[in-house]
Amino acid sequence: MDLFNSLLNWVVPPASLVMLAFAWPTLCFINACEWLYKSFNSENMEDKVVIITGASSGIGEQISYEYAKRGANLVLVARRENRLRVISENARFMGAKHVTVVAADVVKEDECRRFVNETINIYGRVDHLVNTASLGHTFYFEEATDTSVFPHLLDINFWGNVYPTFVALPYLHQSNGRVIVNASVENWLPLPRMSLYAAAKSALVNFYETLRFEVKDEVGITIATHGWIGSEMTGGKFMLEDGAEMQWKEEREVHVSGGAVEAYARLIVSGACRGEPYVKYPSWYDIFLLYRFFAPNILNWTLRILLATHGARKTSLVGTGRPLLEYTAKPLLEGTPPRKQLLASPTQYYSQSYSPPQQLKWE
Repeated sequence: MDLFNSLLNWVVPPASLVMLAFAWPTLCFINACEWLYKSFNSENMEDKVVIITGASSGIGEQISYEYAKRGANLVLVARRENRLRVISENARFMGAKHVTVVAADVVKEDECRRFVNETINIYGRVDHLVNTASLGHTFYFEEATDTSVFPHLLDINFWGNVYPTFVALPYLHQSNGRVIVNASVENWLPLPRMSLYAAAKSALVNFYETLRFEVKDEVGITIATHGWIGSEMTGGKFMLEDGAEMQWKEEREVHVSGGAVEAYARLIVSGACRGEPYVKYPSWYDIFLLYRFFAPNILNWTLRILLATHGARKTSLVGTGRPLLEYTAKPLLEGTPPRKQLLASPTQYYSQSYSPPQQLKWE
């Protein structure tokens, strides 16, 4: 058996690459035909019911606007109710039939049951569940001194997606609905200062891949994976929210430009309506998968060069017991659709009611 496995180790990888190279044109043609078919038979979201978690900013906010343009009924869920109310007005202005705002914490099962039950009581159904709640970090694992941060990160990035899915799944079965989950390329592409975030996203993707086989064709699952996205999470911002200090991912030390959150949100919604199992933005990141499995050393060397820090070592101080960076504000709706002017900006509304301190410290 050992000899047989050793033989396969040498034969299977190159043979697979050769077969893939010859089959690539045919696969591209099949995928193009499938995309055209799904585009012409895309799901009509008018009067459908969509629950969106993490809808108070960033990707969740923009996804709300994309569903609003399609005439869906929206249930917006997040902890910051004041921001949700302004976003709900923007969504109505863009075409949403009805918008319900629910302040809830997705890491608590009872609160997930509350907003799902409220949705059923109002609309009688759930067609799409969009999980976008996410929390990142940029500290080196060895520098962390406050380990209470660890379960908090894992709770939001994993259980904050699993609990809403678990509660909504019976109703999604009834409507042959769909679950859309916002993952990240870090679930398989290693990047420094993101160990816990990457671990949570990896667990999340594997959970939904397994769930896909369990629910079969009764409930669709769309896993959206993004690379560099310019959103509130990548703006280096710190926010004080309901008395709990929250840190969003800082800009990483990679000299690339952030992709548009609006474009990613548009891709997610259109892909979900076509019934796509995967949405990737941008898709060229997938090439690194080949290197990871067939030439991992080359990938590691490349990443070490690209991600090498210059000069002093920069790091986030969350979890290290030291003062955090100074708070800086940045508008969220800089790239909102140009043809329709929003009634108000959630960021402007929020800044009027909250004046952050000069420094925040994780206690």
